[in-house]
Amino acid sequence: MHVNTRGRRTVMVSAVMAAGGLVLGACGSSGFASLGLRVDAAADSDMAGDAPKIAAVIKGLDNPFFQTMKQGIDDQARTGGASVTVQAANSITDTTGQADKLNGLAGQAFSCYVVNPISGTNLIQGLAKLSAMNKSIVNIDSPVDATAAKSANVKLATYIGTDNVEAGKMAGRRMTELLASGGDVAVVGGIAGDVTSGARVQGFQQGIGPNLKVVQTVAANWERQTALTAATDVMRANPNLVGFFVANDDMGLGVARAVANVGKSGKVKVISVDGIKDALEAVKAGTLDGTVAQYPYAMGLMGIEACQAAAGGKTLPANVKAPVEMVTKDNADKALSSAPKPFGTYDDPFKTLIR
Repeated sequence: MHVNTRGRRTVMVSAVMAAGGLVLGACGSSGFASLGLRVDAAADSDMAGDAPKIAAVIKGLDNPFFQTMKQGIDDQARTGGASVTVQAANSITDTTGQADKLNGLAGQAFSCYVVNPISGTNLIQGLAKLSAMNKSIVNIDSPVDATAAKSANVKLATYIGTDNVEAGKMAGRRMTELLASGGDVAVVGGIAGDVTSGARVQGFQQGIGPNLKVVQTVAANWERQTALTAATDVMRANPNLVGFFVANDDMGLGVARAVANVGKSGKVKVISVDGIKDALEAVKAGTLDGTVAQYPYAMGLMGIEACQAAAGGKTLPANVKAPVEMVTKDNADKALSSAPKPFGTYDDPFKTLIR
């Protein structure tokens, strides 16, 4: 997770480090998350003087999903000639720390801000300051709460993210295919009340067939170990359980381990959402029955493109859907070979705007 980084020390990151410093399968490190990371690709560009200055505040680097988001940000900064400062929260629950990061950056000379809030409201105060200064705000992945934004006069230039309801539906349809005879299934969500988790759970419930019944829903705070413990308890309470839908891959891998620990791998199906490398490899190996791959790399990349387009005076589309794909054992190799980039085609309206 790449959230608000602790401290304000800024380092210059070379193009090689930007492209290779993060690996999708790693779980990240709190030390890496403790720095404000700057990718000043414009320094090598013959248009450096005209390059927009962009700040990005994202979730914590302790999660590979947000490591990959940062990789997309860095790569577009490097290849697109943008000056980008990235800061990340210390953890997925560090709402106050993330808000402090944004507030600190709001006082600096950036023309555009890319934000991936931990909750729908934790960045509202800082975003209101930016809107009052007529700064461009690009919201990626986790949406800013629309009601809170309206009350605070926050103006967003665009939102780029996964249609999480549709991602959940894809998982529900796949679960129905795997469990054609039906049965009891359980749902493991992220943080209670989280918008993204709620949308995925809602979509899953809409996507499953009439023969599948959700008998229990629990929250595991997006954490693998918490999910392992929760899944163990759920299976103990529901001995006839035949499947789990899990709102992200990190938790999904914990649930898959819990299923393996009780000797039910293959019997109790596990489908999650994200498409991180560890999950893709687990799908290939058969320890995870599927993942709905979304692409944080594409979200990060498009976020920087959106800022570049805004700096050029272009009008941005209000809402852009990031790509999603259902990964099964049949196409896991293809997904792995393309990671962290999408393995299929997708629409990117910002590319046209910055040409």
